[in-house]
Amino acid sequence: MAEKRDYYEVLGVSKTADEKELKRAYRKLAKQYHPDTNPDDKVAEAKFREATEAYEVLNDPQKRQQYDQFGHAAFSQGAGGGYGGFGGFSGMDMGDIFGDFFGDIFGGGRRANPNAPRQGASLRASLELEFKEAVFGVEKDLNITISEECSTCSGSGAKPGTKPETCTTCNGSGQVRYNQQTMFGAVSSVRPCSTCNGTGKTIKEKCTTCSGGGYVKTKKRISVTIPAGIEDGQTIRLRGKGEPGINGGPRGDILLTLYVKSSKDFERVGNDIYYTMPITFTQAALGAELVVPTLEGEVSYPMNAGTQTGTRFRLRGKGVPYLNNSRIRGDQYITVVVETPKNLNEEQKELLRKLEESLGGKKSSPQKGNSKKKGFFDKMKDGLDNMFAEDDNK
Repeated sequence: MAEKRDYYEVLGVSKTADEKELKRAYRKLAKQYHPDTNPDDKVAEAKFREATEAYEVLNDPQKRQQYDQFGHAAFSQGAGGGYGGFGGFSGMDMGDIFGDFFGDIFGGGRRANPNAPRQGASLRASLELEFKEAVFGVEKDLNITISEECSTCSGSGAKPGTKPETCTTCNGSGQVRYNQQTMFGAVSSVRPCSTCNGTGKTIKEKCTTCSGGGYVKTKKRISVTIPAGIEDGQTIRLRGKGEPGINGGPRGDILLTLYVKSSKDFERVGNDIYYTMPITFTQAALGAELVVPTLEGEVSYPMNAGTQTGTRFRLRGKGVPYLNNSRIRGDQYITVVVETPKNLNEEQKELLRKLEESLGGKKSSPQKGNSKKKGFFDKMKDGLDNMFAEDDNK
């Protein structure tokens, strides 16, 4: 005979589990392996018996104490019938176990009151934002189709001049009690009434506007506050803006997904902004007071002489506000790229040659006579030769 598994392991709980944890664990296993939901399944039946035995012991403080001290040996003597020698459900509250646990299996237990108020369904929607709207936040209008109370019947679902009547099948309770024969005997349980669908009311003459539903679909415009710092693809919850509740329950929510357009100037990474700025050769060599575009307008930034292309500067606090604290912002990073001048005239070229000579480069001048005019690649070669002339002479 196979050795018994540890009862705590069977229920999947720790040794410090309280009564609620034990009940929750057993309920899950009972629903999963109950013989009525797994007919002719011997494996499921065995697991159900095992879980029931474990719960009977651990749910009884005295038996649990004995088990914790001696293990399975505590019950090896005088074992009677039932599961594992514990006399079936002798130590268990039958109403509690069957009413709370197995009632759900048979269509709703004591706690599943169909007349209880329930929250309405949630709706999904989406909005597109401009880049800066996502950065700084914005008020937007959302057009959505939603259920609203029927104005013809004021939400009753009944034709004007009539009203819903108490269901004669369930006497207004919304539930029908019945007995189910199980391996443990007769188990009393309840189901939502099929006549009134659990509402406790029936409508003989339905409202022609809403077909008895009490609600009609309506296009509605909702004002939405988009928080600063929202990112592309994020979803915000508009509480209480969804479908109407049931039996007086609260409305559901709207789950609004936001899509952000890209910017032609800026790139966002987290809460930081990146910007690539072209500068001239002269600005890079001599330094300059750069006028840098930011999310909030232009700012001045002093750039040192001799700045190389690809150098990155940081403007603190010029990035995107943090979603949960708009007073804190990321930074903006500026990467400068030196642009090479194009379409120079002869005078400008000569000035550059003189500059190159003054910096220690080789003297260069245009070809004279019938010499073949230099092409682009020849000029590039001369330029590279002049650029590295100083290093060659060292």
